[in-house]
Amino acid sequence: MLLSLALIFLIGMTMGWLCRRLRLPSLLGMILTGVLLGPYALNQIDGSILGISAELRRIALIIILTRAGLSLEINDLKKVGRPAVLMCFLPACLEMLGMLVLAPRLLGISWLDAAIMGAVVGAVSPAVIVPKMLKLMEEGYGTKQSIPQMILAAASVDDVFVIVVFSVFTGLAQSGVMAAASFGTIPVSILTGILTGLGLGILLAKYFELVHVRDTVKVLVLLSVSFILMTLEDTAGDKIPFSALIAIMCIGIAWQKKRQVVAKRLSVKFNKLWVAAEIMLFVLVGATVDLKYASSAGMAAVLLIFGVLVFRMLGVFLCLLGTSLNGGERLFCMIAYMPKATVQAAIGGMPLAMGLSCGNIVLTVAVLAILITAPLGAFLIDLTYRCLLKRERGADE
Repeated sequence: MLLSLALIFLIGMTMGWLCRRLRLPSLLGMILTGVLLGPYALNQIDGSILGISAELRRIALIIILTRAGLSLEINDLKKVGRPAVLMCFLPACLEMLGMLVLAPRLLGISWLDAAIMGAVVGAVSPAVIVPKMLKLMEEGYGTKQSIPQMILAAASVDDVFVIVVFSVFTGLAQSGVMAAASFGTIPVSILTGILTGLGLGILLAKYFELVHVRDTVKVLVLLSVSFILMTLEDTAGDKIPFSALIAIMCIGIAWQKKRQVVAKRLSVKFNKLWVAAEIMLFVLVGATVDLKYASSAGMAAVLLIFGVLVFRMLGVFLCLLGTSLNGGERLFCMIAYMPKATVQAAIGGMPLAMGLSCGNIVLTVAVLAILITAPLGAFLIDLTYRCLLKRERGADE
């Protein structure tokens, strides 16, 4: 296990550095490291790590969402209003519609199988998007128009929406019955997540105002509370719809609102944690990639992924109608909402594990979506943000 961890970090950092030297996103190198070291290639990652791979990826996601909450200025988000709400679900709905239109024709699958595939592929990746948007906020690009804040917040809710829809479609495939009430859990999950996170964030901020401890202790408490929230969602989510991911980000938002100075210091701490968490996340995502599955689908699956991305970008465009954003800023938002990785890695293999007939092809398309959109989206964000977005005056050089 220790040797595997050493290989993950050393090779992951080296490959990431090489990709940056080639003007490619570093996460591409980390994903390729996972593919190389994973069970479908050299098989150099210990089974005990692969056994808890999903949990390790969730820890990395917790770190980046907490960091996002501590950095997100809610007043800036309020300025955006309607487009931020629409981006939580409309692009994903358009992408799922695109899958229903294209997948039966390109892959010869049923509409229900296409719906399941659309729900798997339809989510954006906070692990790719959030660090990029935080970078833009730090450099002052698009912040006056609240563009990175809008994309950052909407990406987390988008995942909740898509995962609930996925559970509805897979339930229909298994039982043949679609429960309409399942869709009603989406707004309930979002609302309970927001209220829980804000409440806990305020309580923790007040507590640490009275009890003075080191910032490192605060970080450990925040992580522990986040782990508890994720566990509660897993154990009680069927009875009480609840989004732990939204709650985790809202804890950081509440803390930033109540104790901004402390929130900035904690954000720096989480930035340091992200250095290791990012490598672990994307290497383990790469380790899930079965190249045989990826190559078996052929060009039809690749065309399908680019086809549904067009539908998704159309959804983003519709969300931004009536806003003051110019053409370049709208184009950037459409590009920034492309990357996929985390959710696809987490749920892409579930239809196969459930014994559904579409399991293999869904996993294949999910893997290809990660390999194509994660590096492409990250690369295009880095390539275009300086020319498409306005920089706020007074931003640090």
